[in-house]
Amino acid sequence: MSTTPQGHLVTTVHSTQTVTVEIDGEVVARSKRPVVLYETGLPIRYYLPPEDVDLTRFEATDTHTTCPFKGVASYWTYLGNGDTGPRPDVVWAYPEPIASVPDIAGLLSFYDTVAQVTAEGEPPAPPA
Repeated sequence: MSTTPQGHLVTTVHSTQTVTVEIDGEVVARSKRPVVLYETGLPIRYYLPPEDVDLTRFEATDTHTTCPFKGVASYWTYLGNGDTGPRPDVVWAYPEPIASVPDIAGLLSFYDTVAQVTAEGEPPAPPA
C-alpha cells in the first residue's frame, strides 16, 4: 500500500474473480488470478498474469509513462483481428513498480476505453 501526504492511496488485493478481456469482439485474455488495484480517483484496474493474455495479439511499443505512485509503465498495441486496425497502447504493465506496489510487477492491465473488461463476482474489498 502506498499513501502520499496529499492522501492519494494505491492498494492491491489478490482475487479469484474470473476476468475476461475483449477487444473488438475478440477474447484476448481470461484470468482467474487477477490482482485488483485500487487507486484514489481512478476506477478499479485488474492486472493479469501475462500467461493469461494472448500475447500473439499484441506488440510492444516504445511508449513509456511514469506514475509517481506505481513507477514506469511499458505499453503494447493490439494488432487487430482482420476487421479492425491496430489499437495503440491499449495494454500496460509496470515491469519494476515502486516498492509499495510489488504485486503488479510484470502484470498486464487494459484501458477500458478500448477493451471490454468483465469481472465475474464482486471484487475483494480494499485493505483498511
